[in-house]
Amino acid sequence: MDGIHDMGGMHGWGDLAPPLPEPVFTERWEGRAFALSLLSMRLSGRNLDAFRHALERLQPIDYLADGYYGRWLHAAELLLTDSNIIAKDAVDARIRANAGEEIEEPPVPEPTKPDYQPTGPGSLRSIDDPPKFSVGERVMTRDLHTAGHTKLARYLRRRPCLIQSIRPAALLPDTHAHFLGENAQHVYAVTFDSQELWGAEAEKFELTADLYESYLEAVA
Repeated sequence: MDGIHDMGGMHGWGDLAPPLPEPVFTERWEGRAFALSLLSMRLSGRNLDAFRHALERLQPIDYLADGYYGRWLHAAELLLTDSNIIAKDAVDARIRANAGEEIEEPPVPEPTKPDYQPTGPGSLRSIDDPPKFSVGERVMTRDLHTAGHTKLARYLRRRPCLIQSIRPAALLPDTHAHFLGENAQHVYAVTFDSQELWGAEAEKFELTADLYESYLEAVA
């Protein structure tokens, strides 16, 4: 889906200057948020792609204001409410109760976890179909717009690129996030010309991205 999470390649955000040396967690609560997020996937019966889609569904203002692990924490809450592990307003009610308000917490709902079991560990899979594209072939990314999850970044859509190498086949996040099947397919490392992405005035360099086969189409 198109949203504030898809900020890659956008103009106007300034230079990225991460602190060095950068700690794994800058504050203690971030480590707890990380652990709770992993636990939320297990408790809700959902997967990593569903968690990433939960991040995409956060409100844009909150997405920017909450910071990295703040987003993780709110996405974890969303997974738990998606599967009815907790009621939709349960966290807000607990916050208000801890602040001293007299409030009755909503009842615990009946869980509705997805009926899904992975066919194997991790995301890599073996498939019988040969790759559709070859190393050295020039292809075009699709103009893909969806209300659901996708790993095809907005700034890479409808752009020419070159097949650099063929990666191991993997689950398609676009369907895996919504429990519509693993749909494993070939993955390609493709290179883009920076000036094809940002215009002739851009500095000249190559950008490499790993893209799923269904994100690509042959050049007419």
